Amino acid sequence: MRKQEVRTDREACRAYNADSPAEQVKALVDLLARNGGRLLQAPSKMPDSPLGSQSNGKSLLGVGERGYLNPLALPCDLTCFFLRPADSRIRRHCEALLSRVGNDPELGSLSHRLASLLLVEGLTDLQLREHDFTQVEATRGVWHSARAIPLDRLFLPLSRVSIPPRVSVTIGVAGIGKTTLVRHFVRCWARGQVGKNFSLVLPLTFRDLNTYEKLSADKLIHSVFPNAGEGNLEVTTPDRVLLVLDGLDECKTPLEFSNTMACTDPKKEIQVDHLITNIIRGNLFPEISVWITSRPSAAGQVPGGLVDRMTEIRGLTEEEIKACLEQIFPEDQTLLGQVLTQMKANKALYLMCTVPAFCRLVGLALGHLYHSKLAVQDTELPLPQTLCELYSWYFRMALGGEGQDKGKVSPRIEQMAQGARKMVGTLGRLAFHGLVKKKYVFYEQDMKAFGVDLALLQSALCSCLLQREETLASSAAYRFTHLSLQEFVAAMYYYSASKRAIFDLFTESGMSWPRLGFLTHFRCAAQRATQAQDGRLDVFLRFLSGLLSPRVNTLLAGSLLAQGEHQNYRAQAAEVLQGLLRPDTAVCARAINVLYCLHELQHTELARSVEEAMQRGTLAGLTSPSHRTALAYLLQLSDICSREANLSLCLSQSVLQSLLPQLLYCQSLRLDNNQFQDPVMELLGSVLSGKDCRIQNISLTENQIGNKGAKALARSLLVNRSLTTLDLRSNTIGPQGAKALADALKINRTLTSLSLQSNVIRDDGVMCMAEALLSNQTLSILQLQKNLIGPKGAQQMADALKQNKSLKELMFSSNTIGDGGAMALAEALKVNQSLENLDLQSNAISNTGVAVLMRALRVNQTLSSLNLRENSISPEGARALAQALCMNNTLKHLDLTANLLHDQGAQAIAVAVGENRSLTHLHLQWNFIQAGAARALGQALQLNRTLTTLDLQENAIGDDGASAVAGALKVNATLTALYLQVASIGTQGAQALGEALAVNRTLEILDLRGNDIGVAGAKALANALKLNSSLRRLNLQENSLGMDGAIYIAAALSENRGLRHINLQGNPIGESGARMISEATKTCVVEM
Repeated sequence: MRKQEVRTDREACRAYNADSPAEQVKALVDLLARNGGRLLQAPSKMPDSPLGSQSNGKSLLGVGERGYLNPLALPCDLTCFFLRPADSRIRRHCEALLSRVGNDPELGSLSHRLASLLLVEGLTDLQLREHDFTQVEATRGVWHSARAIPLDRLFLPLSRVSIPPRVSVTIGVAGIGKTTLVRHFVRCWARGQVGKNFSLVLPLTFRDLNTYEKLSADKLIHSVFPNAGEGNLEVTTPDRVLLVLDGLDECKTPLEFSNTMACTDPKKEIQVDHLITNIIRGNLFPEISVWITSRPSAAGQVPGGLVDRMTEIRGLTEEEIKACLEQIFPEDQTLLGQVLTQMKANKALYLMCTVPAFCRLVGLALGHLYHSKLAVQDTELPLPQTLCELYSWYFRMALGGEGQDKGKVSPRIEQMAQGARKMVGTLGRLAFHGLVKKKYVFYEQDMKAFGVDLALLQSALCSCLLQREETLASSAAYRFTHLSLQEFVAAMYYYSASKRAIFDLFTESGMSWPRLGFLTHFRCAAQRATQAQDGRLDVFLRFLSGLLSPRVNTLLAGSLLAQGEHQNYRAQAAEVLQGLLRPDTAVCARAINVLYCLHELQHTELARSVEEAMQRGTLAGLTSPSHRTALAYLLQLSDICSREANLSLCLSQSVLQSLLPQLLYCQSLRLDNNQFQDPVMELLGSVLSGKDCRIQNISLTENQIGNKGAKALARSLLVNRSLTTLDLRSNTIGPQGAKALADALKINRTLTSLSLQSNVIRDDGVMCMAEALLSNQTLSILQLQKNLIGPKGAQQMADALKQNKSLKELMFSSNTIGDGGAMALAEALKVNQSLENLDLQSNAISNTGVAVLMRALRVNQTLSSLNLRENSISPEGARALAQALCMNNTLKHLDLTANLLHDQGAQAIAVAVGENRSLTHLHLQWNFIQAGAARALGQALQLNRTLTTLDLQENAIGDDGASAVAGALKVNATLTALYLQVASIGTQGAQALGEALAVNRTLEILDLRGNDIGVAGAKALANALKLNSSLRRLNLQENSLGMDGAIYIAAALSENRGLRHINLQGNPIGESGARMISEATKTCVVEM
């Protein structure tokens, strides 16, 4: 912004002493032009609210015939230059604004959605180049997770050291609510609720500006103030003025900043688009704040260097979609439920329902459909599956629907149909040529030029299609209720006109050709749509294809279409569309739109074959251009890809390269086992670096990525703002690749999880990662398993943990840090207050290292999970563990599997478990534990009130140990999972467990695989199952049950209603036993 200049007293007095109204206007214009709309500050203070000050005199601010300020010229010229009596006129202006927007039904219950906007850094390629539908579809209706800014702070500085924005741009797709937002803001400003720093808010639409060819600032002022006040001027405090320019996408002439001459002369008459350009540039009235709303593609006309703040209107959430429907069906909850269910059943339509205007259109169409089903008592009336079918129902609603069902025809209905066809024909031609010329607002002269009868615009059909608005030039402006309706009507016109047109409908050339026929015209439309770089004909082509659908023809036959018209062209049209899928380097949006067209045509074989291949995991064999395009299409719409796009084991470099533009919008992407090498990482890096990138999780495990590939990914992390999880397990990035990623982590602020397992990064790589953790405060999970890391690397990581406050999970398993590394990490645990999960499995840690770790555990208050599997912990180390468990109150998961505890060590831990009040999971598998330790654990379980999982598998506790644990189950009320696989348990132990299950009400999982409980044991457990209601999973695999055991189990299953899964594999129960068990239960999954 230009620096404010201070005006002299002489300039102010010249305006103050002007005699005539004309001189007053001239003085005002001169001051605005030279001073940028800012004047000397007087001692008086402006009120916070525009309505807050009162005066009894008159002012220079002109008033229209209805007693309020005319918004046309005010936005372009007026700043806070007030007369003494100006406040009364401003108050009337506010009252007039309230009368215009205060009762707008769109500002109802959903206005809270507009209470804040999303701050965005600029326009993405998707927004600049693609159709609004494509923008929503490609991103799955999910808006950027950007910072929100409240509406009342929209024009305020973002921080104490920044300045207010001069030029603000708010973007949103067609129908998202840009005009509604402006009206909501104007209403709130007029009530003094927002924008209190603005003395005047001047809302203006480009529909108003389109009515003028040329204007000067002087003429603009005079057109606003034809009767200036009679009193003298008095300069008061010059608060800011906000000029609102709503709907840049509706401007009849694109703004060309590079070819517009600068204009600083307010008397010079220039084209309106040049006037707006100069105001935005600041050549005219640089101190005025300018707020522009626009569809994203048109917003690109304003150079990014001139935009101080860009915001975006988000779409509807699931709850807001329901609220929108409640406004349509306020008293019919049944109908609302039916409509909402049908919306959700069609994923493509439901995605678009995040756009409010589309949501209302869908709601009205589906509501009419269900009313029609009730009226004709036809429960088999098909529900819409395509966009064209939906809009066909909307047209049936607009026509009233009388006599259209079951072939009813009457003279009145035929007359209505003829009138509808005539109206659609004339409106359709207008809509079609508007699309071709990017024109979305029409005036009376446009209507007359295309033969539209203005008298017929009052019909019910037109009221559902068109909105009429008065402009400030006292003329009417017309626009279609939603952009998609203009596209549908245009497609209807093209569909009908192609029967008789003997010239190219896109150019309407006067050449007299032989009759072209529908197919030739269809091919022409398809080619032009695929050649349009901005995608403006994409949805038009979808509708044109959909009109060939038999179901659409049935819906509109007799009203807008002739029965069976063009139906013999359906297969040929599909061939034309598929012929457009050329082997380009990348699958572009135009190609994906062809798949949408085939869907509208109900020709879905191609997409269905690829989807089935995805489900079977056989995508590798589908590499043709059409298959690639279908895959890109499914990445947007398929439920298979909605949570995670799994493209493992199926992609080559060429196929991946062709899919790159579409991978941008996958939230979670799995590309494992594809033999990708470093060059592919360069391609993926370009995707992750894109401003459009929405990828949050990407998995590249078990490929062939080296340090060069890691460096390419690291470069992308420097600019990426979406990725939170990167999985590079089982590659070969080495120390150099780890260093590149570590350098990126020093700058990146979004990545929260990084897996470098099995990448041979060694101590050097870990040292780089540790250095990155000193500055990075967002990474919370770091997986470094199997990386040949020794004590030196562990020491570096420990030093980093002493300062890092974000890392919550560190996976260090299968390295060789030894006791030295364990000691270093123990020192870090004494001061670290963020780490929650530490995995030290298989690290050659002995009792010495464990003792130091346990001393740290006594004071640490954050660690909740510790994995010490497969180390060398003996009873001596177990005693140190036990002492720590008696004092620690945060550890919840402890894994000591495959150590050397023996009975002595396990008994020490059991005593600690009896006292501990935090541990929930204890794993003691394969520790040479016998009955003595099991008895100690049984006693501990009777005292413990937190343990939910106990794992004693692969320990020979025998029947005595099982009986001891079973005895504890009779009184324990917290244990939910007990693992006793291969524990030398026989009949006696099983009987004891059966007695416990008969009374226990908490155990949900019991695993007895690989024991020898026999028939008697099976009988005991079966009797318990008849009484037990808590057990959900029971594993009796390999337990010598036999046929008799199967009979007992079958009888129990017929009575038990809680069990969900039972495994009886490895038992000789025979076919008869298997059949009995299968017949005994319908709710339990049985593996046999």
